[in-house]
Amino acid sequence: MWVCGARTPAQLRRRLFPAFRRRRPAAAAFSASAEPSRVRALVYGHHGDPAKVVELKNLELAAVGGSDVHVKMLAAPVNPSDINMIQGNYGLLPRLPAVGGNEGVGQVVAVGSSVTRVKPGDWVIPANAGLGTWRTEAVFSEEALISVPSDIPLQSAATLGVNPCTAYRMLMDFEQLRPGDSVIQNASNSGVGQAVIQIAAALGLRTINVVRDRPDIQKLTDRLKNLGAHHVVTEEELRKHEMKNFFKDVPQPQLALNCVGGKSSTELLRHLAPGGTMVTYGGMAKQPVIASVSLLIFKDLKLRGFWLSQWKKDHSPDQFKELILTLCDLIHRGQLTAPACSEVPLQDYQRALEASMQPFVSSKQILTM
Repeated sequence: MWVCGARTPAQLRRRLFPAFRRRRPAAAAFSASAEPSRVRALVYGHHGDPAKVVELKNLELAAVGGSDVHVKMLAAPVNPSDINMIQGNYGLLPRLPAVGGNEGVGQVVAVGSSVTRVKPGDWVIPANAGLGTWRTEAVFSEEALISVPSDIPLQSAATLGVNPCTAYRMLMDFEQLRPGDSVIQNASNSGVGQAVIQIAAALGLRTINVVRDRPDIQKLTDRLKNLGAHHVVTEEELRKHEMKNFFKDVPQPQLALNCVGGKSSTELLRHLAPGGTMVTYGGMAKQPVIASVSLLIFKDLKLRGFWLSQWKKDHSPDQFKELILTLCDLIHRGQLTAPACSEVPLQDYQRALEASMQPFVSSKQILTM
């Protein structure tokens, strides 16, 4: 029986792996053969609740063309952007049906005759979003992949291409920060937040990390400080008058990183130094950023946004590769580790999807193949 109503191999390829909007598909088309390899993949045919619309399906593996690379996926995380994409609430949406997952690491099994940048045995990660990493194996075009060292931890490699890249670029691109300067962020226990803490520490920057209050707040505080956090405060503490005394001993931050929006982002702005910048890269509260007119006028604060996919469009593949190697160097030096992770077998994907959408879950779900 053909999946998704397709009656021929060509129809199946077009239904499951159409081009992403405005971009050539990274994955090679699946082809019919006398004895096709079977691939297990998490596919969604329409937008909605990930726990309801995502299904584990069997697909066929394409033959390897001259510029193609056969990759066995090793591990792939479930990121907020993956959830948003399935829900239909993201800046980049694939035509449906589509394979879920924008990030992960795989090992090269075979390469086409014209492939020069990777070889069998290499570890590779996606060059761009939309590759569809929640599957056991696939055939991708060489240009869709970036090689990474295979001597870094598997979880670090699987989570390298999105959150640490976002953290590094936000720390480097918006303010000329010097050792000793302060950065304030909310959602500090998120994947990006944990990367910000570690990269900032490596750069000699102090971090003020805002988190939601919870029953195990001391356990979370200790974990973030073990990563290099200088200060951890709750959203409630940030709103108290006593924070004025706090900033008598701690330099006011020049940079604020906002992943929440709503009241949380307003509080970040209130504590920024004159001329400082708040960069918004997420909206977990699903509420708008509200900025005080007086803060904008009298403190000359700046509001910016960041989206890694747009940064990639504005920069060359070699520049992204350089960014990846910079982060790998931090990993090798022990200055950047993967976020707290829970590995979940692909067949138990429902558990991973449900856990990734629960509040106060600090552990990133990693699908293993």
